[in-house]
Amino acid sequence: PRPCLPPAGKRRVARTGLTECILSGLLSCDGKKVLHMDRNGYYGGDAASVTLTQLYDKFKGGAKPPEALGHNRDWNIDLIPKFIMGAGNMVDVLIHTDVTKYLEFKAVDGSFVLRNNKVCKVPCTPKEAMLSPLMGLFEKRRAMGFFKFVNDYDDDDARTHKGMDLARMTMKDLYTYYNLEPATIEFIGHALALKREDSYINEPALPTVKAIQLYHESLARFDTGSPYLYPLYGLGELPQAFARLSAVYGGTYMLNKPDAEIVYDEAGKAVGVKSEGETARAKVVVCDNHYAQQKVKKVGRVVRCICIMSHPIPNTNDGHSVQIIIPQSQTGRKTDIYVFCSSFAHQVAARGKYIAFVSTAVETDRPESEVSAGLALLGGVDEKFFDVQDVYEPVADGTGDGVFISKSYDETSHFETTMDDVFDMYRRITGKELVLNTSGDQQQQQ
Repeated sequence: PRPCLPPAGKRRVARTGLTECILSGLLSCDGKKVLHMDRNGYYGGDAASVTLTQLYDKFKGGAKPPEALGHNRDWNIDLIPKFIMGAGNMVDVLIHTDVTKYLEFKAVDGSFVLRNNKVCKVPCTPKEAMLSPLMGLFEKRRAMGFFKFVNDYDDDDARTHKGMDLARMTMKDLYTYYNLEPATIEFIGHALALKREDSYINEPALPTVKAIQLYHESLARFDTGSPYLYPLYGLGELPQAFARLSAVYGGTYMLNKPDAEIVYDEAGKAVGVKSEGETARAKVVVCDNHYAQQKVKKVGRVVRCICIMSHPIPNTNDGHSVQIIIPQSQTGRKTDIYVFCSSFAHQVAARGKYIAFVSTAVETDRPESEVSAGLALLGGVDEKFFDVQDVYEPVADGTGDGVFISKSYDETSHFETTMDDVFDMYRRITGKELVLNTSGDQQQQQ
């Protein structure tokens, strides 16, 4: 017999994408009752982890994977991979909700940046900084002054401001104050502050200074030599972990509901979700663009290439997991290209195999060619899979009709923009800011 829908009074979350699962966990911790429904039979939505067979079903029309790639059970391939900043909002949410007890993490081996067709390691220690080819000797001295200012800067301590108002001063003016060269500015903006393009230079300096501080704090938080973490068995573990958390607080999960849809009243306000002829009523519905196409706008496209390899990416110190950022100016583009690599070391591939992803925002009518600069860094590739997806944003904030829609995942190889969306949606849904307890004690707000 088919399960009956739970009674009214719950927040309804359509889709088990990562953003929606995080919100369901946070709302559950707040004492809200959550019904989670998905048309798919698996967690993760667009950001799911798939097996080797599922990957070939999706991109190769059901072709059988080559035997040389090993057992299907050894593969957990993320469709939209992203690293986790060690001091970023994702880690704070994991600690706040105590979801860490369901997950295991391993540090990423290193972060790199492309400069003049050469892959250079982003320095993690003072010794690496002194030996780095990214700057000359005199430029390193100027940069040291800049980084000391950034690391010392404290909003509440005017002594650290050096007479500068970063809320008004542009980032360009701050760079000029320290007389930094264009190549250094590119490195700082794209490899440390993780800016996707250069419009930030003419904006207030404070957000960029905060972003650089986050990178430094992420390096120091776990002292692993890298600012990034990645879960064992892939990102598919994250939505499942938040689903477990929601279930602990009484949340209900219903997968394989292909006819799931939002129900509206005559005024156009959401009143619940419907599946198999039954309606579960609620005042709030959380979903992604797949459930509310008429309420979103297309803001761009992202191209991703998934590559299976039998070796690490060359010039990355044989790292089993690395990131390479290709700044826009290195390829004459408007936006950066991101290269992401994970491997059997994170239990996402068969022994001796590596998975590389190259992604960027689409700027032309030939998206596959736009990741060529990243693919050129990989060396030999065993298998290659291209995917181009539209990027959507909601046209309204959800407070009017009760439908709160998440943004599509962007091309970046880290979670900070996704977590910005989570925090913004939480504020709109609940009417309050998300205050995180990161002391290690689980929040239990009933």
